[in-house]
Amino acid sequence: MSGTNAASGAAPCRFAHYFVICGIDTETGLEPDELAGENFEQSPLKRTFKSKVLAHYPENVEWNPFDQDAVNMLCMPKGLSFRTQADSREPQFHSFLITREDGSRTYGFVHTFYEEVTSPQICSAMQTLYQMHQAENPSSATPSSSSSSSMDSLASSLDEADSPSSSSCRSAACGGYDASRDTLYVSKALCLITPMPFMHGCLRFLSQMHRAVTAASPPPLPLESYVHNILYEVPLPPPGRSLKFHGVYEPIVCQRPGPGELPLADFPLGQTFTLLGVENLVQLFNCTLLEMQILLYSQDYQRLMTVAEGITTLLFPFQWQHVYVPILPASLLHFLDAPVPYLMGLQSKEGTDRSKLELPQEANLCFVDIDNHCIELPEDFPQFPNKPEFIQELSEVLLRYGISPVGGAPPTSVPTSSTTTTPGSVSTRHPGLKSQQALRELEDDGRNGNLGGEQLAVLELLQGNATLERLQALAKRTGVRVEALRGVGGEGEAQGGRTAVEEEELRNAKLNVQLREVFASRFTTMFADYEAFVIQSAPDLESWLTNREQMHNFDKASFLSDQPEPYLPFLSHFIETQMFATFIDNKIMSQWEEKEPLLRVFDGRIDKARLYNVRAPSLRSSNYQRCTILKESAQAIEQRLMKIDHTAIHPHLLDMKIGQGKYEQGFFPKLQSDVLSVGPTNNKWSNRTATAQRRKDRHRQQTEHLTLDNDLKEKYMQEARSLGKNLRQPKLSDLSPAVIAQTNWKFVEGLLKECRMKTKRMLVEKMGREAVELGHGEANITGLEENTLIASLCDLLERIWSHGLQVKQGKSALWSHLLHYQAREEKLEQQESPVSNGPERRKSESSIGMPSLRASVIQDMRHIQSMGEIKTDVGRARAWIRLSLEKKLLSQHLKQLLSRQALTKKLYKRYAFLRCEEEKEQFLFHLLSLNTVDYFCFTSVFTTIMIPYRAVIIPIKKLSNAMTTSNPWVCVSGELGDSGVRQITKNVLEMTFDSAFRPHTHIVAMFKCQNLGKLTTVQLGHDNSGLLAKWLVDCVMVRNEITGHTYKFPCGRWLGKGVDDGSLERVLIGELALPNADEDSGRGCRTPDMQHSPGQTRRVSITSMGGRGYKPTSAQIQEAIGEAVNSICKHFHKPEKERGSLTILLCGEVGLVGALEQFFHNGFKSARLFQKTVFVWDFVEKAVAYMESADQMGDMQETAEPLGLTCVSLCHYVSAINSSPRNIGKDGKFQLLVCLGARDRLLIQWLPLLVECPVIQRMYEESALLRDRTTVNALIAVLQTLHDFPITLEASLVKGIDL
Repeated sequence: MSGTNAASGAAPCRFAHYFVICGIDTETGLEPDELAGENFEQSPLKRTFKSKVLAHYPENVEWNPFDQDAVNMLCMPKGLSFRTQADSREPQFHSFLITREDGSRTYGFVHTFYEEVTSPQICSAMQTLYQMHQAENPSSATPSSSSSSSMDSLASSLDEADSPSSSSCRSAACGGYDASRDTLYVSKALCLITPMPFMHGCLRFLSQMHRAVTAASPPPLPLESYVHNILYEVPLPPPGRSLKFHGVYEPIVCQRPGPGELPLADFPLGQTFTLLGVENLVQLFNCTLLEMQILLYSQDYQRLMTVAEGITTLLFPFQWQHVYVPILPASLLHFLDAPVPYLMGLQSKEGTDRSKLELPQEANLCFVDIDNHCIELPEDFPQFPNKPEFIQELSEVLLRYGISPVGGAPPTSVPTSSTTTTPGSVSTRHPGLKSQQALRELEDDGRNGNLGGEQLAVLELLQGNATLERLQALAKRTGVRVEALRGVGGEGEAQGGRTAVEEEELRNAKLNVQLREVFASRFTTMFADYEAFVIQSAPDLESWLTNREQMHNFDKASFLSDQPEPYLPFLSHFIETQMFATFIDNKIMSQWEEKEPLLRVFDGRIDKARLYNVRAPSLRSSNYQRCTILKESAQAIEQRLMKIDHTAIHPHLLDMKIGQGKYEQGFFPKLQSDVLSVGPTNNKWSNRTATAQRRKDRHRQQTEHLTLDNDLKEKYMQEARSLGKNLRQPKLSDLSPAVIAQTNWKFVEGLLKECRMKTKRMLVEKMGREAVELGHGEANITGLEENTLIASLCDLLERIWSHGLQVKQGKSALWSHLLHYQAREEKLEQQESPVSNGPERRKSESSIGMPSLRASVIQDMRHIQSMGEIKTDVGRARAWIRLSLEKKLLSQHLKQLLSRQALTKKLYKRYAFLRCEEEKEQFLFHLLSLNTVDYFCFTSVFTTIMIPYRAVIIPIKKLSNAMTTSNPWVCVSGELGDSGVRQITKNVLEMTFDSAFRPHTHIVAMFKCQNLGKLTTVQLGHDNSGLLAKWLVDCVMVRNEITGHTYKFPCGRWLGKGVDDGSLERVLIGELALPNADEDSGRGCRTPDMQHSPGQTRRVSITSMGGRGYKPTSAQIQEAIGEAVNSICKHFHKPEKERGSLTILLCGEVGLVGALEQFFHNGFKSARLFQKTVFVWDFVEKAVAYMESADQMGDMQETAEPLGLTCVSLCHYVSAINSSPRNIGKDGKFQLLVCLGARDRLLIQWLPLLVECPVIQRMYEESALLRDRTTVNALIAVLQTLHDFPITLEASLVKGIDL
């Protein structure tokens, strides 16, 4: 980002390390550049030829070895290009950077111009090529073909179209290149390689060097003097200081931020915002933070570099950790295949359409078309917090500098020739375009630095002024460029004696820093308390580095629970990124080492913010906090540029051989290398650096034997720092097949490692959650976090499937592979008999009566294809992954998909991940481990789809009829809704056989309804008609036919009048049924379930059927009540989206109703000899009857007013339950009373009434818990805690109750 690494510590503080000249090597002649992939049908002037590094000074710099191939490739990314006098030959400027293995960067700044070709061999070679081309393509010898430029590499399309002179020349030039008539020009590049990105300084120095060559008179000194000066006599400005050095004609000033300021960033951010617009730029920034693949696309190399550097600069205090190649040379296009996050820039050829661009993977790609000011975003990612307010604040900063926040084409980095369209003609034909034209010019002026805020208003007044427009049109037609007229106030010599160029540089620097401060301020607000969540677990650096992978460095769950709700979707994704992990690693390492510079600045800001505002209640607030230091940051820069701290030595005559570098206008001379190969020996600052370096070396040698072996430590450091990263930049110097293979091998290893880390993280987090449900420890995963991890797994699978593709089809490589597989399998199915399902049939389901579902890749694809809600291939692939994960079939399905080796070979190159057998096996094994936990990632995301359900009602055969003459019905409810009452056709009996071949009969209902989510309750009933109306039901099984999840709803009770508690309808509480033990062992292993439900065990134990033996002790009963209440409290303390089903906590096996039922049953005289069983509800009814009669007789008059009201409420609720049209039976009524009492906070008021009632003495033994005052008071105190929570009841529980 700032080049701090490159310039710090050992790197001696020279402003520039190398001066390089690239161009045509006249000795080797014209060599076609095959790597650039040019088309030989093109005219020779349009083809690209190999360039060479003609010279570089000095020969080598110890701390920054010269990489000739890389520099040549990046100075001239598309090789040499030729033009004739008929073409535009504007010079161009662009920059590049080279990232080293350790992440440090070196910057290059390149000035490309055209030089006349003097070599007769080159001219005749071009003539021959042209004649051959004409003979092969006679049709192309039209005047237009010659005009085309071959340097679309550097010329922006604007230059091509805009020059009127060139267009007139073109029409004059008939035919292509003719050596006798045309002058041939070839591109040449001058380049400075520097440790820090002083873009403006290098741009001015190089353009002055070029001016010195093209000027009519020779420069004041030989060119060697200026090159020697910048290489050896100009130091880097010290932090917080400014430096002035001299070019050929004018002085150049640059400044460097101080230790507490944002690091150096000299690329004009204003231009980045102008190119993309604020809205697009914030979206791009968001994608960069979430580490997606980002591809920048433009004709102009400098634009690619400006946007890439701009966006990475804004990440402070974080740093981009992945592949970073702002300019991707044509020979490295295969690198777009990289299955890792990347930020790359690709040069678009003139006239090529975006749709023709074949990219290997687009599932997670953010495509930025800079020239057309638009961006294509990946599907479905979280938005940056407070985005509207953030955009508003950035827009205000831009408007203060006269830049439109909407974005549009700015002037190119190099002055262009005047436009062909005259504004006059525009305004006469389209009067409506007047204001647009004026506004465009206003924006241009703003960008050129000639307009401030007040003048903006003045220009708006003049927008419609015809005189002004005529003047401008006239000026443009005559080709006069009146700079002083452009700005309304006229700033030719600017304020304080600064030139217009200096004035613009100052504006750019101030705008840069203010925009960056707005971004930095967002992070300072969002991560103000990050230190509190850093886990410092290692005693020393060595043990931390050796165990880095196993360590948990940041308490993500606590951090997220402390953040405002609207920030969570973004933050939960962001804290999983490599850039955040590296930031935390740097924080931990700062205990033992010097703080990383960005971290030091960021921590300083947080400390300062703490001093000024004590963060207390506002901590969780999501209110937008604006940046408060915009003015000071701009002032610091202005002061440094106004008051120069250091001036470098002036260029001077060197001890040179005379008469060698003779001045020839328009040609860059061959420089004398002997004077440029070494610097002066008497330089203060170079000596200073050398001494400091020697001191450091001595200190290192002393400490070496004290610490661990340095090589080992370095190895650990590199490993720890590169954890999860892949290479930062492809090797530009060596493009042999072996190196490409090695790069791909690194990718394969990286993908496997990433898969291991991701599956491990998903398991640990998920098991942590399930362990909590079982009462061990604290939960450390939220639904949000789980969703983030699954989205990240989907992204990883897409990257694996897009690695090494032969031909890309559609945006999702995985879905494309699945479609190929589907087509092939369906073809085979038609050929073969449809009987054999191969290995894909699953073993039988856990229950009787559920025919097994076929585990089929194709079947799951068909489910996804039938979902109209999903519109894209990427969406379908993600849905398929989620469905397979939920069904615990992801590994099995992918294994099945990859088992068709002929298909894989057809689709993938040899080096692809999916064709590396050993890695593929390990990858499938890692995915198999995910079968040990339950995911509901499909059901919980696709909430509106229609799902078929199968319900099976299983009677207890021994004690009742399998058949019933009544009309049964069922209603299934889940977290997302209910199915409505579904009548079951009478006696639709199915017969199945168990493992001992015993026949079983049961009733089956199939129905389709909108996704119910996780199932919670089933209401089961019948209308009691006919002779065989009594029905003893063992359980109800319900299966989601898409996901295969089967729920068991135990019953173990009668439905019928005059039997059990007389219920014709029961509400059953469900649990997810375990797959059978005989099932596929890979699928079947899982952790114990979250919640066992209303158990048959409880129902049987308390009520009539053979459960009289089980009697819990009073201590057990009280503990059960405490546990039940505790579970409900915990439920409400979870974030809303994370809560499970409250119904289970109220009515489930260990729920509140069951615990209270046991309390009421203790000491209850229920079973009488020769009489029917008495239920707890009978006691409640008798107590209420007593209260009502006492009230009528007036006994209640004396009671206190509140008690009277409570009495009325109890009577009202009991009568409402009794008069309900539902036949829910006595136990069902008691359950309903408890639920309503808990919801309306009346339970603790009703208990004393029941205890006081004389009926209790008749129906309860002396020792009963209900007759012990102390125990009842304790119970009331426990139930009191539920009053803090808003208990809501599922519709299935309270249906038909009218209060």
